Amino acid sequence: MLFNSYSFIFLYLPIVLVGTFYLGRHSHRLAALWLGLASLAFYAVWDARFVLLLLASIAFNYGAGYWVGLRRAADAGRQARLTLVAAIAANLVLLGYFKYANFFIGSSNQLFGSHIAALDIILPLGISFFTFTQIAFLVDVHRGIAREYNFIHYLLFVTYFPHLIAGPVLHHKEMMPQFALARNYRVDWNNIANGLLLFTLGLCKKTLLADALAPYANAVFEGVQRGALPTTYEAWAGALAYTMQIYFDFSGYTDMALGASLMFNIRLPANFASPYKATSIIEFWRRWHMTLSRFLRDYLYIPLGGNRDGKLRRYLNLFATMLLGGLWHGAGWTFVVWGAIHGLYLAVNHLWRELIPERLSRWVPFSASRAVGGALTFVAVVVAWVVFRSSEMAQAVVLLKAMFAISAQPISFAEVAHGQLLLMTALSGRDLAELLLFSLAWVWLLPNSASLKFASRNLALSLVQAAVTVYFFLRAIDQFGSYSPFLYFQF
Repeated sequence: MLFNSYSFIFLYLPIVLVGTFYLGRHSHRLAALWLGLASLAFYAVWDARFVLLLLASIAFNYGAGYWVGLRRAADAGRQARLTLVAAIAANLVLLGYFKYANFFIGSSNQLFGSHIAALDIILPLGISFFTFTQIAFLVDVHRGIAREYNFIHYLLFVTYFPHLIAGPVLHHKEMMPQFALARNYRVDWNNIANGLLLFTLGLCKKTLLADALAPYANAVFEGVQRGALPTTYEAWAGALAYTMQIYFDFSGYTDMALGASLMFNIRLPANFASPYKATSIIEFWRRWHMTLSRFLRDYLYIPLGGNRDGKLRRYLNLFATMLLGGLWHGAGWTFVVWGAIHGLYLAVNHLWRELIPERLSRWVPFSASRAVGGALTFVAVVVAWVVFRSSEMAQAVVLLKAMFAISAQPISFAEVAHGQLLLMTALSGRDLAELLLFSLAWVWLLPNSASLKFASRNLALSLVQAAVTVYFFLRAIDQFGSYSPFLYFQF
């Protein structure tokens, strides 16, 4: 079931909302159970076969976390650590089997000339997200941060439908206190109004922008995959179209997830903060998929040693963290290379800050420094997205060479003058140019949705907000048509 579907908006969401608040009048425990079971039903719509796998994962990790907590409370530190390591290993084995088994088989066949048959594996939707969420829970229990073991709340914590498929990656301490508050199971019309507006904003990003940009990105990347040589304009057009598509697709999903959750009085952590406004790669990763960046920092980079063991070790830890972050996104060498590129970017960014003294930077006007930093960061991100989107490295190399005019199809002045800018496709280059200009203006000039101040209980402002919500909601659902899942569903 997609957020951008009639069945979710007009059937699932109203039924779950009404059921939650009706039961919440009598028992918040019963309401939490209803919401947990409704979230399982949301997951079952995708593929009911994997509901048992999800439940088994939940039962295993709840039991392991409970045991780790007991051993820790009893000062049996060694037993607690062994249980933690074994439980994390079991989670990674499960994730590795479903997501990476065929990748490793294919890579081994290429490297060693073997002929091992690929396994018949279907990737369970959201397995990366619910696995990482539960690994974070186990570690937090061992650290003494997570101490509540209410199974109904834990079930809801893992399965909560706004975040289950594509994040954000949650911490136990962020959600469990909210699930325990009885007042969160009573209707708050202000939260419903603000949640609807945020959900509608995300829906517009997905249907009016991300889905409109997708045909252009697909046409260019698929054309190169079929052997076509793009012009420099086409290469940049495809790269920028995908750069904007993934931005509005993921930002749209995030807004819809936060908005839907707010209707239930539950506040999910911020996960997206205008990353294309970043003036450095370091800042970009503080703004893009913020909860994943936090997870990688807290549960991988810092345990590897962080910046405690010298500069060289710090750069190696950054590189290793981003390499594994790339592999988390998908079982393919392009994802690994994308992670490696960002690891290298981060190392260079940190090195630059160390080599350039602060007093030297004062000679450059602050606005000029930010403009140059923002432009370089944006181009670097676009280049990396080309690798991320490509199905294989050869495709990425062709596009990158065309982008920088190393090897590109020539285009004549007459073709440019007549608007024949996308020779590989039947799509309009001028329409794409308008879309890209609008998209770039949106991401660079408008505030991030997390910083918006919605109308509270002022009647006039509430009426304006309601009118704006209805108008853009109708515009968004008017675009519903073919099946259009979110890009992060595949990760």
